[in-house]
Amino acid sequence: MAFLIDTAFDSGLSWIDTNGTRIDICYGTEPTTYGQATGTQSCGNDTVNTGAPTDGATDGRRVVVPAITAGAVTDTQTAAWWALTDGSSTLIATGPLSANQAVTNGNTFTLDAISITFRDVTAV
Repeated sequence: MAFLIDTAFDSGLSWIDTNGTRIDICYGTEPTTYGQATGTQSCGNDTVNTGAPTDGATDGRRVVVPAITAGAVTDTQTAAWWALTDGSSTLIATGPLSANQAVTNGNTFTLDAISITFRDVTAV
């Protein structure tokens, strides 16, 4: 298959846009559960509002989690991962930070915008 209509990508990305409401920065290994992302491995969080699906930077389609300028740090750690959740029970997406970030409880953190992209299909 060398083609997939944008509407197919947009259905999944719209779900991420609607449900992705909280971003956490995490330490240790990449979180694989909601509890890890928002609890045992979280060292800070902020409320987010992703944008609607748009064209990807290179190809495909994407949603963008906007840059964070004043996220609340809740534990002194070295953050290495980000985790997007619905804020109540579902881990939606995770990824590495562009660089590890030492954070101190009670301070704030910043993050660059995060692009969650569904790449175009290619023929095999």
